[in-house]
Amino acid sequence: MSTHFDAIIVGAGQAGPSLAGRLTEAGKTVALVERKFFGGTCVNTGCTPTKAMVASAYAIHTARRGAEYGMTTGAVSVDFDRVMARKDKIRLDSRSSVEKWLKGMKNCTIFEGHAQFEGPREMRIGDEEISGERIFLNVGGRAAVPDLPGINDIPYFTNSSLMELDHLPRHLVIIGGSYIGLEFAQMFRRFGSDVTVIEKGPRLISREDPEVSDAICAILEKEGIHIRLDAECIRFAKQADGIAAGVDCTSGAPEVVGSDVLLATGRRPNTDDLCLDKAGVKTGERGYIEVDDVLRTNVPHIFAMGDCNGRGVFTHTAYNDFEIVAANLLDNDPRRVSDRIQAYALYIDPPLGRAGMTESEARKSGRKLLIGTRPMTRVARAVEKGKTEGFMKVIVDADTEEILGAAILGTGGDEAIHSVLDVMYAKKPYTTIKRAMHIHPTVTELIPTVLGDLSPAT
Repeated sequence: MSTHFDAIIVGAGQAGPSLAGRLTEAGKTVALVERKFFGGTCVNTGCTPTKAMVASAYAIHTARRGAEYGMTTGAVSVDFDRVMARKDKIRLDSRSSVEKWLKGMKNCTIFEGHAQFEGPREMRIGDEEISGERIFLNVGGRAAVPDLPGINDIPYFTNSSLMELDHLPRHLVIIGGSYIGLEFAQMFRRFGSDVTVIEKGPRLISREDPEVSDAICAILEKEGIHIRLDAECIRFAKQADGIAAGVDCTSGAPEVVGSDVLLATGRRPNTDDLCLDKAGVKTGERGYIEVDDVLRTNVPHIFAMGDCNGRGVFTHTAYNDFEIVAANLLDNDPRRVSDRIQAYALYIDPPLGRAGMTESEARKSGRKLLIGTRPMTRVARAVEKGKTEGFMKVIVDADTEEILGAAILGTGGDEAIHSVLDVMYAKKPYTTIKRAMHIHPTVTELIPTVLGDLSPAT
C-alpha cells in the first residue's frame, strides 16, 4: 500500500530541510528521505568539519608566530586527536540540530533509507512505497575517484574518508591542486605533516587568473608545501616505507614517496542509483540532472536542487536553489538560476574571495575593460595584522561602468568580497562604491581606492 504525499524530498542536505519547512508551513504533506546523515555534505564532510579543522590549523600557526606579535611561549605541539574531536563535536552538533528540526516538523514524515524511483511519481524506500504530487531531488555528490594506474593497489583517502582519520600523516600526498586539495594541504602542513600537492595541469586552480594561481602557489610554498605541476602520468605503487606516487613532471624527482594519499580530483553526482530512467528524468554525460532556469527537470513535477544538478557545487548555491524553488512555487516570485552571480571562496590562509568574472573571462567577452589592483602590502589592516600576502583586483566594463568581477586574495578577502558582490546585485555602477565611505582600518575600505585607480586593460 503506497502512502501519498503532496511532496517528496530526497536528501537532507542544504536545500531539502528548508524546502520541507516552507512546504509544511504552507499546509503541504511532505515525505523527506535521507539514506545516511542529516545535513548532507556541508555538515558532515564539507564546510562544517573542514572549516573547524582550518580554524584549528590557523590557531596553531598563529601560536607559532607568537614572537612576531610580542608573545613569549614554549614550543607549540599539536594534539591531533583533540583537533579531530573538536571537529567531530561541531559537525555532530550540526547534524543533530538538522535531524531534530526535521523530526519535529509538523506534516513532515521522515524515511531513513535509500530512495529509488518506481515510476514518475512513485518511490520505494526499502519495503516502503510512497508517491508524491511533486518530487524534489537533493541527493548531492561524492568524491570522484580517477582511474589512475595502481590506484586499486594502495589505500587512499577522499575528502569524506579523511574526516575519519585517526593519525597525523607523516607525509600527505595530495592528488589535485584545486580548492579542496589546497585547503587540506595548508591545514595538514600546519598540523605538522610534510605535504606534497601533485597537479596534472601547468598551474594550481586553473579556473582562476594566472596571477591568482601564482600568488597562491607562493603562499603555500612559503609554508613548506611541495608543489608538483605538469604531472602528466600520475601512478601509484606500494613501497616498504609508504606509497610511491609517480609524477613524470617536467622537473623534479620522477616520484614522490608519502605515507598517505588524498584524492582531491573533483566530484560526481549521486544520481546513478536513483533509477531515474523509471521516472523519465534526463541526465547529462557526467550524470548531472538536467534542469531549467527554475530547477525543473524534463519531467514537470520533478525538480533537482544542489550538487546533483550541476548548476553549482557550493552550499550557498544549494541553499539558493531552495530559495528559487520556494519563490516560484509558493511566493509567486519568478526567481531564476540565471539571476545569480557566481561567487565563492578558497579557504586557505589568507583566503581568496571571488565574485563574477575572472579577468580572462572578461577579456573573452570582448568588452572594453577597466582594471584596478592593489597589493595587500598597501592595505593598512593587513599590515597591522602581519598578513600582507595577496592582492585585490576589480574588473569593470568601461562603457557601462558595471562591475564584472573581483578577486580579493588576502586577509578578510572572503568577507570583503561581499561589498563588491552586493553592488553587482544592485546593478549599480562602480562609482556607487567608489564614492562610499568605509570604516578604517578594514580591508573593505580599500575597495573604493582600487576603483579610484582603474586603468584601461592593455
